[in-house]
Amino acid sequence: MADIRVPTLGESVTEATVATWFKKVGDLVKVDEMLCELETDKVTVEVPATAAGVLAEIVAKEGETVGVDALLATIDENADAKAEAAASAPKAAKAEEKPGRAAAEGVESAPANESSTEVAVPTLGESVTEATVSTWFKKVGDSVNQDEILCELETDKVSVEVPSPASGTLAEIYADAGATVAAGGKLARIGGGVGNAQVAKAGNAAAAAAPADATRRDVEDAPSAKKLMADRGIDPASVQGSGRDGRIMKEDVLRSEAPNPVKPAPAAEAVPIPRAPVLAEDAAREERVKMTRLRQTIARRLKEAQNNAAMLTTYNEVDMSGIMDLRNEFKDQFEKKHGVKLGFMSFFTKACCHALKEVPEVNAEIDGTDVVYKNFVHMGVAVGTPSGLVVPVVRDADQMSFAAIEKKISELGARARDGKLSMAEMQGGTFTISNGGVYGSLLSSPILNPPQSGILGMHKIQERPMVVKGQIVARPMMYLALSYDHRIVDGKGAVTFLVRVKDALEDPRRLLMDL
Repeated sequence: MADIRVPTLGESVTEATVATWFKKVGDLVKVDEMLCELETDKVTVEVPATAAGVLAEIVAKEGETVGVDALLATIDENADAKAEAAASAPKAAKAEEKPGRAAAEGVESAPANESSTEVAVPTLGESVTEATVSTWFKKVGDSVNQDEILCELETDKVSVEVPSPASGTLAEIYADAGATVAAGGKLARIGGGVGNAQVAKAGNAAAAAAPADATRRDVEDAPSAKKLMADRGIDPASVQGSGRDGRIMKEDVLRSEAPNPVKPAPAAEAVPIPRAPVLAEDAAREERVKMTRLRQTIARRLKEAQNNAAMLTTYNEVDMSGIMDLRNEFKDQFEKKHGVKLGFMSFFTKACCHALKEVPEVNAEIDGTDVVYKNFVHMGVAVGTPSGLVVPVVRDADQMSFAAIEKKISELGARARDGKLSMAEMQGGTFTISNGGVYGSLLSSPILNPPQSGILGMHKIQERPMVVKGQIVARPMMYLALSYDHRIVDGKGAVTFLVRVKDALEDPRRLLMDL
């Protein structure tokens, strides 16, 4: 047996955290092949295999803290001959040894030749490297047609349907529901289809969709580096890797940023709250369901917003009579000409764009010790879907007409509810509008959508008695709520913004006159 131990980590560094294992117990390994990655406070360290053989045991699991020279794993060198034989064996023999779910279910598994087609994980979007298999709509042995939906994948933000690349029979499923798969990984195999043409077509599409960085080098970057580049919007092509074969490490990403970069303060870790004791008869009536990736991401981002921003909310109310009268007068002509209904969202979007020009800090964001002012408005519009809340973005909303805004919001809303939104359609927002009024909410405090500094909450329109010119009259009123980051937006700016929105909505002519 060969021991794999924690290497020297650097001066004054005595411990590290096991970040990622690239091999699992039973895998064949070669000398100098990367086994795992360790992270310290300063650097990321790769641990290579010191001998060839089979990984017999992993002593330190991912997430564990280990000291210098601590035992990480053991390699069975006596299995080296068997490993070499297995490595040189033809693929057909390997498939025979590990038939997968096809054999387990009693379905005859045809060899993966020209009459079979592999089903691969499609491109998942910018910075998204993995997904969870949500649902299989077909089972092994079922007949499938080309472009028929086989399964559905879930990422942090969107659901992705995977169509069949060929007609035939679903011969084997490699990843069951609930399994995590990497972008480009294999999901299943279709047997008896027109394999060659479809494989070539899929190969060409994958090559076209592959990022430029993949053509530059066939090396997997450090997971911590990929996460940091995704969080900070850094193009991997702009980072010079110092790892083995040009692999990008975490310190390479930090080095590529501006001189003396200021790291954001880490978010406070949430302390898990233990469940209260549950009676046995109650436990039998409970149902435990794993959170979807989307719900986990929503929970994480909302908690990060509370931890990282000095969030405050200011309120006002708006008389909706002016908008409702204008809408009732022109809605039929508007729909006839533009092919879309005139709703309230275009008025609110235009009013917010108008106010953001006067109070630009509400449209800005904090980056370290800098304030980044946006000379454009990419308006996020919160949409409720069966899977959770998503925020598609209307880009350059300040340059769009009422009709263009209504069309875009209608299109994005439909795509969101159908789970068809791409990652690109949900990135880059500078300000967000959330309409809780559609669910009957009378008043609420919306939570910021990081890294944005402001979000406007709309609510239910309700007739209330108001004093107008000394007379008590019934008016359709709506409460407005602006949540903002007090680190960058002062109270005066927040109130001014909300008053400008109120003025524009109560007298829509101000929008036309830019007043």
